[in-house]
Amino acid sequence: MSISFEGFTLDVERRELGQKSQLIAIGPQVFDVLVYLVKNRDRVVGKDELLDAVWGGRIVSLSTLGSHISAVRRAVGDNGDEQRLVRTVARKGFRFVGDVHETRAATERATPLLTTATEHDRLEYADKPSIAVLPFRNLSGDPQQEYFADGMVEEITTAIARIPWLFVIAPASSFTYKDKPVDLTQVARELGVRYLLEGSVRRAKNRVRISGKLIDTTNGAHLWAERFDAAFRNIFELQDRVASGVAGAIRSKLISAEISRAARKPAASLDAYDLYLRAIAEIRKPDLEGCEAALSLCGQALAIDPSCASAASLVGVVRAYQWTAGVPFTAEETAEALQLAQRAIETDNDPDVLARCGHTLAILGGAHVAAVSALEKATTLNPNSARVWGFSAAVNCYANRPDAAIAAAEQAMRLSPVDPFGYQFKFFRGFGLMLAGRYQEALEMIDRCLHERPNFHPAIRARVALCGHLNLTEQMGKWVSRQLDINPAMTISGFAAFGARHLSPGTLSRWIDGFRLAGIPEK
Repeated sequence: MSISFEGFTLDVERRELGQKSQLIAIGPQVFDVLVYLVKNRDRVVGKDELLDAVWGGRIVSLSTLGSHISAVRRAVGDNGDEQRLVRTVARKGFRFVGDVHETRAATERATPLLTTATEHDRLEYADKPSIAVLPFRNLSGDPQQEYFADGMVEEITTAIARIPWLFVIAPASSFTYKDKPVDLTQVARELGVRYLLEGSVRRAKNRVRISGKLIDTTNGAHLWAERFDAAFRNIFELQDRVASGVAGAIRSKLISAEISRAARKPAASLDAYDLYLRAIAEIRKPDLEGCEAALSLCGQALAIDPSCASAASLVGVVRAYQWTAGVPFTAEETAEALQLAQRAIETDNDPDVLARCGHTLAILGGAHVAAVSALEKATTLNPNSARVWGFSAAVNCYANRPDAAIAAAEQAMRLSPVDPFGYQFKFFRGFGLMLAGRYQEALEMIDRCLHERPNFHPAIRARVALCGHLNLTEQMGKWVSRQLDINPAMTISGFAAFGARHLSPGTLSRWIDGFRLAGIPEK
């Protein structure tokens, strides 16, 4: 079937959108959204119906749907202001309102838009980042080991699919390339993905080596490569461990690649997702220097797409950074961050969003029960995210749940052993150990944190408290002096007022007892 409207041609069978003699590059799910709206143009299509029809029941955030609607409009020369073809019906859904003519598709296939690697490099994917895991090569010389290599691909695909902002091609499509010589650019074009993960499996006696490589097909860059060596005992346990490690390891590489892509886009073409990515880049700058820019970018993203939960959740992260560092902001700004966090938790199932918002509720509002609940849901939805486990460690520390905090921090450290924010994982593990009364272990972990980030203020405070708990009289003066250099006005009563907002009574008393033993002044 061929569908025509206002100079555009939509070929459903060939999955092509054209205008005059030119085909228009469009992401696979963006195409599906457009087709569904056009076919149901006689009525308003609800958001839930659209999510179910295009994503088949998979959990997808409303911000993702919003970005796809924006991509549909861009593809057909529409926008959110004019809504000439795709109209938003408040609190109802969307409706395609263009004049449509349907005909049988021509038998002659149009010339493909993309025929060379150079042309493919110019392809701009309008929807979210996309990846396919190609069949792993069996280098064992034993055909019977094919089942293990295939199972590895299945497990890794399942693990990566838990990253909600990532579109993952199903294994059934990837396996069509099994035992075939492949051109990665051609495969990426045929599957409509930006990234490919390829790998191999080699088994010798009771040992197995699994190698993986992540490739950005738009420029051929190798973003990540790793190999895993292990004893071949429990096949399923090994597959699960490697899959979790791969998913955790490549997540940060994909985010960095997406941030770089957004940074290269001209300002006029930025959508809510790209603005959110730029905001992430800003908060990665040292000494909080990018916080105000990040807040501005999140505000712009929310102005474009008020349902962009990723941007909403990042506001609370920035405010938490500022508050912990003593940067002042108003009660209204605190209320705004809490309101955005609460709304995002109620409307979005993205684990990253849930983790950030749970942390915001805890640190700015002291809502420990709601925060712990959000983090438990986040770690269940995506157990392979080091950042989610890191937020879980923090929230459980605030709530005086030391065992849960220690376990969460250890999981974060396992998933991302060279994470640029790894010092935070170490801090919260040390924090949890302090709450558990395991002061010597806590001291060792806090010292590891300070070795990576010598001026990390929360770790310096922890070092002071641990000097008190361990009665390290020879070290007390040095660390109390460092703390007072950072905050000359610090007193026990002042910290009690500071901590009362976000720390449970048990957690707060552990800090105050340590400070008092170390010699921090009462008032």
